[in-house]
Amino acid sequence: MLSALRSQSNHTSGPQYRTFLELLLVSTPITTVCCVFLFINSIMVVTLRSKPVFRESSCYILLLNLLLVDTMQISVTQLFYFLSVCRVRLTYPVCGFLESIADLLTGISPLTLVLMSLERYVAVCHPLRHATITTIRNTRMGIVMVWAFGLVDILIEGLLLLEFPFSDLKTLLMNDACSDLTMNLTHSSNLYKRVYTGVLFVSAATVIMSSYVRVALVARSASVEKASAQKARNTLLLHLIQLSLCMCSTVNDPLISEIVKVLERKILMRIWNVIYVFLVLVPRFLNPLIYGLRDKTIRTLLMYRICCRLTLKVNVN
Repeated sequence: MLSALRSQSNHTSGPQYRTFLELLLVSTPITTVCCVFLFINSIMVVTLRSKPVFRESSCYILLLNLLLVDTMQISVTQLFYFLSVCRVRLTYPVCGFLESIADLLTGISPLTLVLMSLERYVAVCHPLRHATITTIRNTRMGIVMVWAFGLVDILIEGLLLLEFPFSDLKTLLMNDACSDLTMNLTHSSNLYKRVYTGVLFVSAATVIMSSYVRVALVARSASVEKASAQKARNTLLLHLIQLSLCMCSTVNDPLISEIVKVLERKILMRIWNVIYVFLVLVPRFLNPLIYGLRDKTIRTLLMYRICCRLTLKVNVN
């Protein structure tokens, strides 16, 4: 979805389609929405770093990592949107670097959701071992492994791109807008990215669904606290919804690249501006709402900071 959106400037570069007034009317509201999302995400990050109760809990540490990834992803996405709107052409090395960051962040989100699901699974199904398994050290090691796994993927993609004969090009300046689609320069890199993305999301969905089923079965048992198990089950269901939203940004690319060939370009670009907000920006903004506002402690602190410390009293250890 993200790369398809970025590549649309290529198909709508005609001046008859993209007047200055149209660009201004479309890009200004979208940029405003993006800034609002970044502001709230940033407040959420600061909130999770403000109290020891957050810094010393594995679930909050994982949530912080997810929010950081979402915040960076919104920033990178908006950068690509500006490049697309302004029809700025980049060189292959610069585009490859930016695409590597975008791909890295895209892969980190589902892996972090897997860690969060496993943490809830251990908390409900193995409560006596939860404190020894989900320590701060183990949680940080899990986050490091997630980022390392993502970096290995980016390294492999970079090595596969070396097969392309860049030396035969007259210039490194790209003819098309920088996007994930235009950087699939070789068959092997394109095949690898599709296989990796498919395996990643299928594996993440399997883990989250398995954890959900197991927690749902335990919730029926009389040996566990009903309210806690029910809350964990709902949280895992939200993880699955978030994973589905993340997956929308990858499975739509091949479809959109075909649709753009048959629809009128002017109409398609306007539709994509709407889709950009609801399928790219909004899912990244849902994490503070889904995970933050459901937690009473976070909700109180978050409202306190957003309302500029007006009259709220926060009682957090």
